[in-house]
Amino acid sequence: MVATERPYKVIGTRPVRPDGTDKVTGRAEYGADVKFPRLAHGRMLRSPIAHGYIKSIDTSKAEALPGVLAVVTGKDLPDPGERIIPTMRGLTPLKWIRGAIIALDKVLYRGHPVAAVAATDQHIAEDALDLIEVEYEELPPVLDVQEAMTEAAPVLHDDMRTEELITAVMGAAGETNMDRPTNVAKHVELSIGDVEAAFAEADVVVEGEFSTTMAHQGYIEPHVSTALWNRDGELIVWTTTQGAFGIRDLLAEMLELPVSRIKVIPTEIGGGFGGKTKLYLEPVAALLSQKLRRPVKVNMTRTEVMEASGPTSGTYSRARIAAKADGTITALDGSFAYEAGAYPGSPYVAGARCAFGPYDVPNQHVEAWDVVLNKPQVAAYRAPGAPASEFAVESLIDQLAERLEMDPMDLRAMNASKEGTRRVDGAAFGVVGNEEVIEAIKQSDHYRSELQGENRGRGVAMGFWFNGGNESAAYANVNADGTVSLVIGSVDIGGQRASMAMTHAESLGIPYEDVKPAIVDTDSIGWTGTTGGSRTTFATGWAVHDAALDIRAQLEERAAMIWDVDREQVTYGDDAIIRGPADEDGNERSFTFKEIAAQLSATGGLVQGKASAKPTTVGPAFAGNIVDVEVDPETGKVDILRYTAVQDVGTAVHPSYVESQIQGGVAQGIGMALTEEYVFSDDGRMENSSLLDYRMPTALDLPMIDCILVEKENPGHPYGVRGVGEVPIIPPLAAVANAIKDAIGVRMNHLPASPGVILDELHPDEG
Repeated sequence: MVATERPYKVIGTRPVRPDGTDKVTGRAEYGADVKFPRLAHGRMLRSPIAHGYIKSIDTSKAEALPGVLAVVTGKDLPDPGERIIPTMRGLTPLKWIRGAIIALDKVLYRGHPVAAVAATDQHIAEDALDLIEVEYEELPPVLDVQEAMTEAAPVLHDDMRTEELITAVMGAAGETNMDRPTNVAKHVELSIGDVEAAFAEADVVVEGEFSTTMAHQGYIEPHVSTALWNRDGELIVWTTTQGAFGIRDLLAEMLELPVSRIKVIPTEIGGGFGGKTKLYLEPVAALLSQKLRRPVKVNMTRTEVMEASGPTSGTYSRARIAAKADGTITALDGSFAYEAGAYPGSPYVAGARCAFGPYDVPNQHVEAWDVVLNKPQVAAYRAPGAPASEFAVESLIDQLAERLEMDPMDLRAMNASKEGTRRVDGAAFGVVGNEEVIEAIKQSDHYRSELQGENRGRGVAMGFWFNGGNESAAYANVNADGTVSLVIGSVDIGGQRASMAMTHAESLGIPYEDVKPAIVDTDSIGWTGTTGGSRTTFATGWAVHDAALDIRAQLEERAAMIWDVDREQVTYGDDAIIRGPADEDGNERSFTFKEIAAQLSATGGLVQGKASAKPTTVGPAFAGNIVDVEVDPETGKVDILRYTAVQDVGTAVHPSYVESQIQGGVAQGIGMALTEEYVFSDDGRMENSSLLDYRMPTALDLPMIDCILVEKENPGHPYGVRGVGEVPIIPPLAAVANAIKDAIGVRMNHLPASPGVILDELHPDEG
């Protein structure tokens, strides 16, 4: 760990997580564990074709099957009209969200829901699906992002026109044909400086084309939701989600209900990584429950998760870099096309904004497209959009270093972004740790070691993510025994209970073990944003800190009342001792936290601290990776020999969880680099929709991932916190590709670099 000494007592330690016992003993309740009397089981009928019109749906035979209780189709959802609502990806037509839940007149990918059945048990529900008769008019699918952008491609949405989301920061935005239907949903163009002039004057130019495929988040727990539409009109939903309030608000829009009539209870979550931020099953479970007036549980199988929940985008990229002979980069230019799947919503803007983040370059231009095609609609996946765009740029940075005969980290160091650097979106960096990360890489044992052996190579790459803020709430109740019950609305994915309890304990000056955190439903806490975007420890932690300050102020007032002195004479110390003026005999007055807690009930009632925070002083994150690989030229297999991940984490609240976030992100990035991909047949069928055929790395595929934590405090947070969960997934794609190039002399511009791809590159003449 690269850090300075800080005066924290709890933050920076490694206590046991408060939810650990529940999870290892099986007491924790996940979505599949929700059970009720008279519970009905729902299953969804999904399209067997990738593109086509629904001519008719006949559900009569299914409804006649004994044990079937209800059937719904797309006609049962309210018509959204032309309403536009705010979502995580900006303003979105509600009809697109509705269409993704259950098709009305057209199916847009294999696995698109077209109907749902509720029955007394799951087996009857599955049998009923076979009795629903659907007549399709099949259309040719479009499965390649470049093909989808051509005028000759089949059009998915007849009313779609390209939307110019943002005009250029400096310079004119590109023209777009708005007069014809298109698969290009949105386009963004950003620039600073004079890129073309810089390229004209450059001593060296490197450029290339790159591509990545769809990849799934790989969470262990499939999607499952249970709904109970009570007779009083209240809808209660238990669901596995990263954001209960986001689900509640979208359900309210979808079902045309006020938010006060919907309560969402987030169950424990078996992984998400961004993939559990959307509606999938909740509206269907709600509609079935409304018909039955009894609880209905709807779940996905593993194959359905792969075929019909949101992976990350496949991409096609072009990029180029201009530089002087001494290595000074003078211009960066990139074009990135992102697959959105069946409906708009790819992370194209984030990819464009992050592509050049690690570098201080005066002339930059980037544009990106959000493109629909006949695949499942994408969802967020850890730093969504950035791994693909930065893979292209970091590959070219290595090519530039090779052309200039420079050490690749020296090149990065001399061009590193720093405080005051302007990004392509026009924003200037505040205090960031990019230079410190680069220096830590250069000074690491790994980078300074020698790599020996045939067909072995070393690669490096950098990554940038801007991190998130948004709104969070926290309540904290002081108990008579001197403990605190901490109530938050942020779903716990990577140890949030622990980090929030630690933050609260630090702010109060009490032991970590005396804070009892709980995650509650949408009726029991103020509005809290989704656990994602590396915002939770930053934003919810801020609310938790402010709730502690509220308690401190109230305890000062209570002590002043007990001692009958002025409030200004009482102070709450960071040691959790409340001190007041000396009494008549000259004795110092003081209470420990536990002492005053024991007197609260008798002196006015127990104390609750409350806070809602929406901080904007987010600390951007930088990471760099070093990887050694060995490539077997006979089989194309790549073995990871050694891996070191370096990251600026601001302040590591719980270093063990910070390290696990980094290691998990790196493992996922390695999967995207080497083995993970969606494979589609020509008719749009996913051919590897099981975890046997979809190859995620396991412990047998990876060495220990060493972590170096750089702690460059974020001055915009009470404890210097920066989000840590997004940026680790960004560098691995380019780092692994650069290592393969170093090992065998062949550059991988397409990922994953599976054995077949490597053999094709090594032996192009063999077909």
